[in-house]
Amino acid sequence: MKNIRNFCIIAHIDHGKSTLADRLLQLTQTIADRDMQAQTLDDMDLERERGITIKSHAIQMEYEYKGENYVINLIDTPGHVDFSYEVSRSIAACEGALLIVDASQGIQAQTISNLYLAMEHDLEIIPVINKIDMPSAMIEEVQDQITDLLGFEAEDMLLASAKTGLGVREILEAVIDRVPPPEGDLEAPLQALVFDSFFNPYRGVIAYFRILNGTITKNEKVRFMATDKIYQADEIGVLQMDQVPKKMLGAGDVGYIVTGIKTSTEIKVGDTLTSAVNPTEARIEGFEDVKPMVFAGIFPISNDDFEDLRDSLEKLQLNDASLIFEPETSVALGFGFRCGFLGMLHLEIVQERLTREFDQNVITTVPNVNYFAKLKKDKERMAIRTPADLPDPMLLEYVEEPYIRAQIISKPDFIGSIMRLCMDKRGILTNQVYLTETRVELTFEMPLAEIVFDFYDKLKSISKGYASFDYTIIDFRQSDLVKLDIKLNGENVDALSALIHKDKAAYFGRRLCKKLRELVPRQQFMIAIQAAIGAKIIARETLSALRKDVTAKCYGGDITRKRKLLEKQKKGKKRMRQVGNVEVPQTAFLAVLKLDD
Repeated sequence: MKNIRNFCIIAHIDHGKSTLADRLLQLTQTIADRDMQAQTLDDMDLERERGITIKSHAIQMEYEYKGENYVINLIDTPGHVDFSYEVSRSIAACEGALLIVDASQGIQAQTISNLYLAMEHDLEIIPVINKIDMPSAMIEEVQDQITDLLGFEAEDMLLASAKTGLGVREILEAVIDRVPPPEGDLEAPLQALVFDSFFNPYRGVIAYFRILNGTITKNEKVRFMATDKIYQADEIGVLQMDQVPKKMLGAGDVGYIVTGIKTSTEIKVGDTLTSAVNPTEARIEGFEDVKPMVFAGIFPISNDDFEDLRDSLEKLQLNDASLIFEPETSVALGFGFRCGFLGMLHLEIVQERLTREFDQNVITTVPNVNYFAKLKKDKERMAIRTPADLPDPMLLEYVEEPYIRAQIISKPDFIGSIMRLCMDKRGILTNQVYLTETRVELTFEMPLAEIVFDFYDKLKSISKGYASFDYTIIDFRQSDLVKLDIKLNGENVDALSALIHKDKAAYFGRRLCKKLRELVPRQQFMIAIQAAIGAKIIARETLSALRKDVTAKCYGGDITRKRKLLEKQKKGKKRMRQVGNVEVPQTAFLAVLKLDD
């Protein structure tokens, strides 16, 4: 065990984590040069296209140092705030962390957020300043920032360029020297933490685990403590570029287990794996449950695909533990699922993965956050997941909405624009600190619902890409919220309903009606597109009818002939309007997310 090291790489988005992981794999010859490609560990097409890491990736490397052979388990983590749950799971399986800071950008919001996660688990932190070969690198400034914020001395920081490979050997040797070996008792009963899993169509559910105590052997009977199910370990092994089977794994090892489980709900990430014959009494604690921030309905385009969509979501949940879902029904869309996401990027990625990996065409409803309503009669506090859950205003005392503490780090030039943006989103400035002469940290308290749609994109555009953003939920506060209904032809479209602050309802309703007028296809009859709060209509757009020229055959003759034909057409349109259905295209549901485009 003294020759095992487990560490992860944490950083803000785009600071070079995946590139450094590539260089470490090359240096330890875990991957042959001919198989090498950029972002080697990012095996999803989506990750390569967008240049971001979505999933944590575990891999084992071997390295000889000072005459001894070391086994080094590396977990490469995502940097985007929406995937912070992946980071927290990776940290729980490690003893050390490389904290990467971009020499040209300095410390960013997510750097600090991930660092605090690592400190909570008492990990050994090794600061690395990356991209030192860039012309815009500010090595001394970044060293000062790390010293001021984290208390490290300049000699503790490693300088590297993951792109060229400069300083990578020193990083690997620092991991061996500084990260403590895993502690554990090989003689104790088996106690292992399940930190990830995925579904293989041929072999069933494959779980990744980290052994804290004891040993596991092939064909041994094992028990998953959360579900209390017993299985046989058909295959165990370690994770290199491919899965490498082993006869036995011991305390400190990171590996995988194949048990032939076909039902995805029988394995839970964060579960404790133990022996069925000699079980451990203690579960592994400190693994936090996921807290979804954004909720949206996902519905199949055809109701016949409902069960297929359920299977797809269950398999996706194995690979993405931060996704939660439960069945729901909608008048407009039929049967579907209410899904919880960590943010808008997470929602977008899940929708994209359902289409690509599971061939599911889905409709996504307007995202919203979780609210609480206090009732007048029995003072009961009920959770509001969808606008349809909101009780009648006559029964309602007040509604509470979640508030966040937002940390924004930027250049001083953009303070005015950032403050204006946050004030528009009902934000309250609570703190302003100059980290250095060229970096300022602004702290706001603001409603989570205001940042759900386009806040991050707007922040990036007004700060020319320099601002970084991170947030934590603080509490629920009383707020003046109303339910905005969209009516087409007098009928409510429940999938387009939204809970919104009273002051913004009229503006939002007007914009949404205008957008729908462009997107809803014209019919043979006139369609009224209305936004309403209760019985009060606050905005309206009219979609004119497609008209057939019934008077074309009248050339010359008396005007009464034309009038008679037009009156007949008018009656037909009136009757058609009463029985006609308005089809709402998928683009209309997505348009709500992009009202500013």
